Amino acid sequence: MASQKIQKLNGAEPDEFETTVATELFNLELNAAEIKPTLRNLYINAAKEVDVSATKKAIVISVPYKLLQQFHKIQPKIIRELEKKFSGKHVMIVANRTILGKSYSRKAGVKGPRPRSRTLTKVHESILEDLVFPTEIVGKRTRCKVDGTKTTKVFLDNKDKNNIESKLETFASVYAKLTNKAVQFAFDA
Repeated sequence: MASQKIQKLNGAEPDEFETTVATELFNLELNAAEIKPTLRNLYINAAKEVDVSATKKAIVISVPYKLLQQFHKIQPKIIRELEKKFSGKHVMIVANRTILGKSYSRKAGVKGPRPRSRTLTKVHESILEDLVFPTEIVGKRTRCKVDGTKTTKVFLDNKDKNNIESKLETFASVYAKLTNKAVQFAFDA
């Protein structure tokens, strides 16, 4: 039954770690009565461990874009329970999104430009919003240095400072791993 909680893209077989995460989601569905109805129809596409530092790791769970809103309804409870199960590793849920190149052309019969939601910039912004959910991003500043490097400073809502202050390093390293972009997190003053 736990195999229903993971559906890989293109029918690939899940690895051992992904199976472990799917099993924990299935156990959570069985044991948590308040989220059982919502969690029953949800599944994941992938899960991977990301090194945050020499001693810390984070778990990034990829879900289908169409199910993201349903995951958001119960995400704080899911994350809390999974972090308990995986001995304090930070858990983040990110939607699978498609990036279409500049040379994208539609099939015959359908005309129009590439959707803005599928551009590289928009997908990276959406990944950033997924990582810090349920906290809101209240501001962003991009700093371009003389040597050509860019660093983005992201300001998060101050009301969630107590809950996520310990996760700021995790957010930055996971975002860098997923997008190859340097980012710093701070709280709005």
